[in-house]
Amino acid sequence: MPTNCAAAGCATTYDKHINISFHRFPLDPKRRKEWIRLLRRKNFVPGKHTFLCSKHFEASCFDLTGQTRRLKMDAVPTIFDFCTHLKSMKLKSRNLLKKNNNCTPKGPSNLKPNISSQQVLLEHSYAFRNPMEAKKRIIKLEKEIASLRKKMKTCLQKERRATRRWIKATCLVKNLKQITYYLRAHQNTFYQLP
Repeated sequence: MPTNCAAAGCATTYDKHINISFHRFPLDPKRRKEWIRLLRRKNFVPGKHTFLCSKHFEASCFDLTGQTRRLKMDAVPTIFDFCTHLKSMKLKSRNLLKKNNNCTPKGPSNLKPNISSQQVLLEHSYAFRNPMEAKKRIIKLEKEIASLRKKMKTCLQKERRATRRWIKATCLVKNLKQITYYLRAHQNTFYQLP
């Protein structure tokens, strides 16, 4: 069973509640080499349990005739977000240069000079030092979402049960009112019986 996507910068993990499918690398050597070339990862060798998620394929690559989403025989992954992966690598190299040269960057800066990059990272929850931190955060948030969905489901069940009990109680009160009205209306006839 797939656990995560092999594409660089992709933090998609397997979750049965999310409508994302995972696909193995093809066994055909030519197609396999093409997939690896399009991934742009250095020294990458896909194994038996290496997958790509459906986010990296266009809609035309899928055969939707059956119950499961399958890739067509000529499907090739074309959708990648190399920018975020490259940006994180550029940030790392800049940080190394700063440490080595002990100088401040030239040119205008939007940040105040006394604010460090660490403070900015802590201030903004969407900024992470490396993709693995982001991936761990996403996995944690997906687990929280799953648990909140379960709680919401149980709350909805409790609400439905309470609504049913309330309807039964109102029906019972209505029936009791009708009975008391009937008894009051026919009170004289009951007293006349021997």
